[in-house]
Amino acid sequence: MRIADLAGRRVALWGWGHEGRAARAALRARLPQQAITLFCSEAEAAEVAVLGDPLLSIEHAATGERLAAFDVVVKSPGISPYKPEAVYAAQQGTRFIGGTALWFAERADAAGEVANAICVTGTKGKSTTSSLLAHLLRAAGLRTALAGNIGVPLLELLGGHADAWAIELSSYQTRDVAASGARPRIAIVTNLHPEHLDWHGSEARYIADKLALVTTAKPRIAVLNADDPLLAKLQLPDSEIRWYGDGRGWHLREDALYRGDAFVMDTAALPLPGRHNRSNLCAVLTALEAFGLDAAALAARAASFQPLPNRLQPLGEKDGYLYVNDSISTTPMATQAALDLYAGRDVAVLVGGHDRGLPWDEFADAMREHAPRAVITMGQNGPRIHALLMLVAEQAGFVLEAACDLADAMDKARAALPDGGVVLLSPGAPSFGPYRNYVERGRHFARLAGFDPDAISGIQGMGIA
Repeated sequence: MRIADLAGRRVALWGWGHEGRAARAALRARLPQQAITLFCSEAEAAEVAVLGDPLLSIEHAATGERLAAFDVVVKSPGISPYKPEAVYAAQQGTRFIGGTALWFAERADAAGEVANAICVTGTKGKSTTSSLLAHLLRAAGLRTALAGNIGVPLLELLGGHADAWAIELSSYQTRDVAASGARPRIAIVTNLHPEHLDWHGSEARYIADKLALVTTAKPRIAVLNADDPLLAKLQLPDSEIRWYGDGRGWHLREDALYRGDAFVMDTAALPLPGRHNRSNLCAVLTALEAFGLDAAALAARAASFQPLPNRLQPLGEKDGYLYVNDSISTTPMATQAALDLYAGRDVAVLVGGHDRGLPWDEFADAMREHAPRAVITMGQNGPRIHALLMLVAEQAGFVLEAACDLADAMDKARAALPDGGVVLLSPGAPSFGPYRNYVERGRHFARLAGFDPDAISGIQGMGIA
């Protein structure tokens, strides 16, 4: 469905975040006389009123009956289509789409392909992968857009020109690509682990929604991680699969980067902390080859990549403590990866946040053999994690403390490291509740540690360049 197809229909926007604002602007630019209803909060209504849009009406209650009154609802990604009111309206014939679907429909060629689009998804690594992809595409001399879930909605760049589009997609957006009727040229999937179960409703649906980028959208080329057990079993009859992570393609042997049997370079000095981050480089190089570029020649340009904030980000040392901001960590698996990076050092890790029901049993089992000096629990799921770790802490001999908030957690972390060490914020859970998002949580951590949050928050390369 293209934007022009909305003309004359009963259209609503649901949500007024960054994506909602971009959708309204795009619709108004293409359909200046289209009446639109916006469902948003009362607090957001004041911001909307400043726009002075006489054809935009505002409602605060998005019930199933009200949603069913519209032909099309353009939904912000954070709103689950599995909410009862959305399910009810869909059963009555309302079509729910997102800004990602509109952008792909607008960009598709006569064959239904967006030939310069490289999409990136995965439970972890998608932001680093898409940013590194954009960095190396630009190093190859291509005018490149970096957009999507990483922070710039695709519709915000609807009129922009780029030779290549590096598009990060969350599990909230992957089905939108298929819903657009268009297919990307290349789609990367980095890994799959349970996440966002509150939005998707179950682990099975999360995986199905995530994989829709390759199973339903049917990219011309799917770049898949052979080291991921779920992806390794995937068969895609409508796409060419290019594997990375094993001897068939780009892979790592310790810190050495190989293309098949050919050694390419040592990756130890690259600004990609942790083996999982260097695995993202293998995904990027595979995609660059699929895009028709000389990936081996571009690999060394990864040395000039600037790591993203809030992702295993060393803030600096103060009073014998190294503060590391991994606020983006929203699964126990990500916390384990962060601890692996600092194995052999005295570490106090801060875990816990919004409780989405993810299991921490595997994390607890890992702590029996590879525990840090201290684990400090906090947040909504802090008590659940603490209860799970109590017996493990006693057996493995690490300090286990419960904190009431982030400031208290940092105090307890420093107390558990009397001779100094690493204070690692890697919560393994979302930030909802005390913080709007993981960025705000990371900024607060930096401020409490004595660093300037403005100096650590920016992501370079967003948009078209």
